[in-house]
Amino acid sequence: MSASAVGGSVLGVIGGSGLYQMPGLTAMEPLTAATPFGEASDGIVRGRLGETTVVFLPRHGRAHSRSPSALNYRANIYALKSFGVTHVLSVSAVGSLREEIAPGDLVVPHQFIDRTSLRPSTFFDRDVVAHVSMADPVCPIMAAAVAEGARSTGAKTHVGQTYVCIEGPRFSTRAESRLFRQWGADIIGMTNVPEAFLAREAELPYATLALATDYDSWREHDEAHVDEIMAVMAKNVSRAQAVVRHLAAALPDVSASPARGALKFAVMTKWESVSAEARARYSLLLGDRG
Repeated sequence: MSASAVGGSVLGVIGGSGLYQMPGLTAMEPLTAATPFGEASDGIVRGRLGETTVVFLPRHGRAHSRSPSALNYRANIYALKSFGVTHVLSVSAVGSLREEIAPGDLVVPHQFIDRTSLRPSTFFDRDVVAHVSMADPVCPIMAAAVAEGARSTGAKTHVGQTYVCIEGPRFSTRAESRLFRQWGADIIGMTNVPEAFLAREAELPYATLALATDYDSWREHDEAHVDEIMAVMAKNVSRAQAVVRHLAAALPDVSASPARGALKFAVMTKWESVSAEARARYSLLLGDRG
């Protein structure tokens, strides 16, 4: 069942490297994105793609002025939640750790390995403790719909891979790149963690469209260079935009998503002990539990 049948669905799109705007949006309006966790990466725009409301956020800013470690992931996800987003699509450039995933291919990963160390990775770092299940951080319903959209572009599409997220902004050494392959990682990037984990804490169905741009540095004589990556990315931006349009026209019914109700049994803190200030900060995520 599509979202048009369900009604009230809003697609949130987090644009990564190369995808700083979404052509085709109509009735556009800028949104103010102040949150209890600070400011979002850049101005957020709401508009329409056909019959679907789309909220677009350029992850690195429209001028690509924010590095992966400096992004306010919590504010980004919280802002999308506050604007009524019901489905989240993350678009990200990645390096390939597998020969069969060539530059230009599209990937819809199902798993993440976290190799970051400098980023707040949870909304619940004070006042309220919540242990959210993260065994399968990607919404399978969203991932299937994104994969369908990716295949519709004619691009070679890989589904179910593992994404290792490094701190950045530097690229991997050869030893690191080869180690990640031994761990079972298939693609490598710098932005989907803690983004995916925060989306689950916010009970938002989340999936990634990863655009393979290079072979990282695990192959002899290969290494990642920004100019080469952006050249491949420029060719893939139109495909990413086509996937967004396809998804907007056929948003899946995510009422059965594991993201829905993820906080129901996760909160350990007795609500009566939570201060009024903390309750206000978490009201969007937890509602009124009194």
